[in-house]
Amino acid sequence: MADVFVINKVDTADPEKVIQVRENLRRLNPGAVVIEGASPLFVDDPAAIQGKRVLVVEDGPTLTHGEMAYGAGYVAARRFGAAEIVDPRPFAVKSIAATYVKYPKTGAILPAMGYGEAQTRDLEATINASDVDLVIIGTPIDLTRIIKINKPYQRVRYELQEIGQPTLADLLMKKFGRKA
Repeated sequence: MADVFVINKVDTADPEKVIQVRENLRRLNPGAVVIEGASPLFVDDPAAIQGKRVLVVEDGPTLTHGEMAYGAGYVAARRFGAAEIVDPRPFAVKSIAATYVKYPKTGAILPAMGYGEAQTRDLEATINASDVDLVIIGTPIDLTRIIKINKPYQRVRYELQEIGQPTLADLLMKKFGRKA
C-alpha cells in the first residue's frame, strides 16, 4: 500500500468532500502521510485572453475517455475574460470530426487527439481552420512542439503547491537524504 497520498485541488474542491477523502484514506491506510495541495492556473499573458474569441484545446483523453466537460483551458478562458469560446466542431476535419461523433458529450472544447501522425495533422488542420482570435492550450504537453499553429496562442498550466507540512520534498529528503 502507498506510503504517501496527495489530495490535490483542495482549494477548489468541496471542503466536505476533501474531509471525506482524508477520512477514507486514514481508514484504509492509517500509517500513510497525507499531503494536501492546490493546483493554481498559470498563463503566460492572461491579458491576451481578455475580450477575445478563443478556441480552447484540452487533453483529448480527459474529454473523451475521462468524460470531463472541460479542463484548465476552459477555466482560464472564463477567468481571464474571453468574449466567446468558439465551437470547433464546424472546423473539425477527419479523425477530429470522427472523435466528436464518437464522443458527442465533448461539446465546444477541442480534444487534443494526437496518437499518430494522421491525428496530429488533423488536430493542426482543425486548429488552423478555426475562426478565432486566440488559441488557449490546456494540454499537459506544449502542442507547439508537435504542430504549427497559425494563430496567437496562450498555454495554460497547473502547478502543484503543497499546503502545510510535510511536503513531498521533505519526505524525499527524509527517505533518501537528498532532494529528488
